[in-house]
Amino acid sequence: MEYTKISCILTPDNELAREMLIAELGNTGFESFVETEEGIEAFIPSRDFTSELMDSENLKENEFFVFHYTMEVIADQNWNEVWEQNYFEPLMIEDQCLIRAPFHENYRTASYEIIINPRMAFGTGNHETTHLMIKAMLNLEFTGLEVLDMGCGSGILSILASMKGARAITAIDIDEWSTNNTTENAELNNIGNILVRLGDADLLTDQQFDVILANIQRNILLADLPAYYRVLKPGGRLLMSGFYTKDLENMVAKAAMLELTAIGSFERSDWCAALFVK
Repeated sequence: MEYTKISCILTPDNELAREMLIAELGNTGFESFVETEEGIEAFIPSRDFTSELMDSENLKENEFFVFHYTMEVIADQNWNEVWEQNYFEPLMIEDQCLIRAPFHENYRTASYEIIINPRMAFGTGNHETTHLMIKAMLNLEFTGLEVLDMGCGSGILSILASMKGARAITAIDIDEWSTNNTTENAELNNIGNILVRLGDADLLTDQQFDVILANIQRNILLADLPAYYRVLKPGGRLLMSGFYTKDLENMVAKAAMLELTAIGSFERSDWCAALFVK
């Protein structure tokens, strides 16, 4: 898949401005982000990009910063090389989970070491929502459980669930690039119990899961909540992210209508993850 990269230079360039810009770009459909010395680089499938995305009111009219950007089309065959040469550094989460690429040589040891071939699929752990999901997963029980990973991206959450003892994982994504990357990364980590499927919530029929992981955009989460509820076992856990802290109340209310009870939430740079039980 071809991607479009937006390179943004902010004025003033500070941590708050960068976080706000990343948040707003994520809300318009950008999938992956990299902070550089010059500013922010954001990536979106070229098929989803229009110049109008960059003209939204929240991007153009705010009191905290202004920004200018340049655009570049990234061919899919170049993406791994771009990451290897420029971006992806080993990442440690909660001193327990190390995420690294095959080409990394210097890194710390951890209880869980996940190797990710950093192609365009969302999920190297650098985005706030992936970080939140992993942090929450480190405190959840997975041994012997059936797990569903919706919007699997790079497969990082499926791989961690397997490492934590899950019996079987079903990983679903609408993007063929992501399903291919999940399969590749599972093999890199010697994981053999992940079933990778291309599609969306329509694939959820009569299956039953103990844990559902869903790191997707807010509107998709809200639309698919009934499907998640239907395939979640009584007493099962649903862990979701991909929405802002300001959206938590709405997410909890919609889940409560389905008799899903919120039992915890986690926040990082205005992004949120929430844990529910059926």
